[in-house]
Parts: sequence; structure tokens; C-alpha cells
Amino acid sequence: MIKKRILGVALLFSVTLFITGCNTSSTSTTASSTNKTTETSEKVDVNQLDLPQLDPEVKENEDLVELQTDKGNIKIKLFPEIAPKAVENFITHAKKGYYDGLTFHRVINDFMIQGGDPKGDGTGGESIWGEGFAAEPSNQLYHIRGALAMAQSQEPNSIGSQFYIVQNKDDMSDGLLKGWVPDKIIEAYKNGGYPSLDGTYTVFGQVIEGMDVVDKIAAVKTDENDKPETAVKIKTIKILQEAKS
Repeated sequence: MIKKRILGVALLFSVTLFITGCNTSSTSTTASSTNKTTETSEKVDVNQLDLPQLDPEVKENEDLVELQTDKGNIKIKLFPEIAPKAVENFITHAKKGYYDGLTFHRVINDFMIQGGDPKGDGTGGESIWGEGFAAEPSNQLYHIRGALAMAQSQEPNSIGSQFYIVQNKDDMSDGLLKGWVPDKIIEAYKNGGYPSLDGTYTVFGQVIEGMDVVDKIAAVKTDENDKPETAVKIKTIKILQEAKS
């Protein structure tokens, strides 16, 4: 029953969740990542790529933040060299207190938790540039359990302020193709995640401490719109380390 529910939710999620759960501005002129390692090519050996999500150590070229919630704290490292726009947007919002007091407005157990909307209903939020920006998918970053990613609609340049953390614990490695997906990522998907979202949405961080808190948030009682019946709030987001350029 759990896997059937997850597959059904996956289809709904990819088609509608982010349409109603983010700023849908399509007038952004901001550029997407130009990092060469994110370009797809038949000649790329995916097993030779750097996969920073799998390394619990926080490197000098990575940011470290602590997302403090009323359910506990979550430490997340961010990857500015791979998803520069998403990281700059998130870090700048965090520094300005944009996320302070906001809720996780959409929570689906065995899937993800989503927050970052000032309206608290999935229809609001904007980027630091005042308009949406494009996704930065990468063959180095994946929707494994604990991945932090930006919400978006089906429109181009629609990323605003909303983000989600992948929570699913079920083995999702079945059907992933060797040679297209790194072997180590396939192995990581045995511990959970959502590979159907790869290549479309921007993963820009990874939880390194506090997945028990993510699970606790995912387990709260929700209404028919997946909104927690008792609000789960973000107290603040602290910047513990900024990447060295």
C-alpha cells in the first residue's frame, strides 16, 4: 500500500504540486548555471563525477546552514558551485530573515516537506531578484533522501522562495539505469528518495544532520490539502559557514 501511494503521489507531485506551491512568474531573465559539469553528454562517465551529497564533510566550497524549527534543528550543506542561483537566493533570504516564522505548508509523509511561502498556502513567495529564475538541474545532484531542492511550476523561470526536503525512506533504486545514473547514487536511492524528479528540479543542498527532525515533521497530521493541522514553523535559518570562492 505504501509504494502504491507513493507512486500515485509522485505523479500528482510532478504535475500539480509545484504549480500550486510556488511563485509562477515567467518573466525572469536571470541566467541558469554555467557549470560545465552539469552539461549532459554521451561521453560523460557519470561514475567519475564528484557527488558532494554523499560526503558528510562540509568542504570549503560549500555553505552550511541550520534550519531551526519548532520540531528541532536540521543542518544542511549547500552547493554554490553547482547550483549558484538557488544557493544565492536561499542564503540571501535566510540572512534577511525572510524565512523566519514561515511554516511547512505542505507535508506528505513518505515523500517530502515543503516550506518557504510567506502566504502559507503554497501560492506565494518570490526570489531575491523579485522575479522567478530558471532551474539548475545537474548530473552531480539527485533527489536522494535528505536532498534540499527548489519548488517551481511548469512555467519556465518560475522558481521563487519555496523549497522542499525529500523525506521518503523506501528503496527507489529499482529501474535506475547504470551508466545514466552513478552507481553510488543508485546505492543511495536504496535508502530512499525520489528519482522521478531528477533532471527537472534544482537540488542545491543535502541534510547532513537532523533527518529525524524531517521525519518528525513529515509524520504530523495533515488535512485534505496536505497542510499540517497544527502549524510547523521555521524559527530561523542560521548561516554556520559560507563557501570560500
